[in-house]
Amino acid sequence: MLDIMQIQEILPHRYPLLLVDRITDMELKKSIKGFKNISISEPAFQGHFPGHPIYPGVLILEGMAQCGGVLALKSSDMTDEEMKNKVIYFMSIDKAKFRNPVRPGDRLDYELEVVRMKSSLMTLVGKAYVDGKLTAEAELKAMIVDK
Repeated sequence: MLDIMQIQEILPHRYPLLLVDRITDMELKKSIKGFKNISISEPAFQGHFPGHPIYPGVLILEGMAQCGGVLALKSSDMTDEEMKNKVIYFMSIDKAKFRNPVRPGDRLDYELEVVRMKSSLMTLVGKAYVDGKLTAEAELKAMIVDK
């Protein structure tokens, strides 16, 4: 639905901190699905952990948050031009749980649903999966602000 070039038109993140490769499904103001392909060449694997590479949980949450950011910005009533002057800040991450490790070669699938949306504020419940198996989940709160 949205490829990496289209995602970069919405989010300000760039390599190595752009952590979503594609948006596969989106229902404005309701839900979004996207993914990141996890490669051994990820910078995090140089130190987490050499000889036993595990993708850091904080990066899983950041990728989840970036998917949520795409949804929040696209769900706003702004034009594409107005959106270029906005950025999304995550205000809180609650109830984060990590269920299974993510390793090089995995495809990390993100699924988020809107719990509440009011003006420039959004609350989402996010889950991350590898091969249909839950790896992480969290509740995220975000706000759209001027750059």
